[in-house]
Amino acid sequence: MNTYDKILAAALKVLEEEGGAQFSTRAVTAIAQVTAPTLYHHFGNADGLLSAAIVEAFKQLFESKIAAVESTIPEMALRQGWDDYVRFAAARPRIYAAMMGRLLEGAHIDAADQSYQALVQNVQKVADEGKLAVQAQTAADLVWASANTASWLYVTAQVRKAPPPQPDVVDLIRESVMQIILIQRPDVDSK
Repeated sequence: MNTYDKILAAALKVLEEEGGAQFSTRAVTAIAQVTAPTLYHHFGNADGLLSAAIVEAFKQLFESKIAAVESTIPEMALRQGWDDYVRFAAARPRIYAAMMGRLLEGAHIDAADQSYQALVQNVQKVADEGKLAVQAQTAADLVWASANTASWLYVTAQVRKAPPPQPDVVDLIRESVMQIILIQRPDVDSK
């Protein structure tokens, strides 16, 4: 692993363990076993390093979504994409919080855009099958909002002095939005 990648991996480790508020170049240099001038040579300053780490985290999220085997059934692929997103936040809540914080600060991150576009494409596939009960953009917004809502339950568990959400709570959030956006078919048994 080259020096740049070693520092970046250390920055992700610090973000994962400490979060964005406690992020320090001192912790990163200790883990990467490099000097501060070496870190600054590669990243310019602490914010440059933090930005690079957050961009890398978004790339990892996007790459995990691409690598995931998605169903050929558009409705199922939409659910799987939602689950993949929330699973990332559940596994890495501090990094997820830092990622969202950077977006809220106005950062433009290509991998974040690509992740959202993958959602829009999945929604469009459902629309192409005539299975959306709402406009495609409305459906994408609702899916995006619900995935972020479920993700924040993991991020805020410590603040709420609560355990992470139970799987049935997360499933209920996902399925509630699916009931809103998808045309509901009558049960075959009810005929």
